[in-house]
Amino acid sequence: MSWTPLLEENLWDTINSAWRRMRPAQRKLWEVIRISPEKWIQNPYGDRGNGFWVVAIIGSTVVWYNDIEHGFNCSTFTKWGIIPDYWCNQDGLEVTVQKLLNQITTGEEQVGKATLHNL
Repeated sequence: MSWTPLLEENLWDTINSAWRRMRPAQRKLWEVIRISPEKWIQNPYGDRGNGFWVVAIIGSTVVWYNDIEHGFNCSTFTKWGIIPDYWCNQDGLEVTVQKLLNQITTGEEQVGKATLHNL
């Protein structure tokens, strides 16, 4: 079976399923940071699918869906529209939102470096 990029309507199914699993605090944060999904460039891994879907922004951090690995990730960006790092986390959106909530609450970075591939 060959890989094909995720369609936006399928991404919405994934987002809506995650929203139903979110606790109230996670939902509150999600409602503040979410955006309408848009494709951002990520080179080279995102090239084949014309980028990855960005679903939320908080400060200089984007929450994006890696449809190759089937999971949400966070990356710090410096240029709008470009995801500089490739992450292959297979986290649900509610897990990623909780990591951000933990970082806001404790000040500690919650993203695992073991899955980061710096480009």
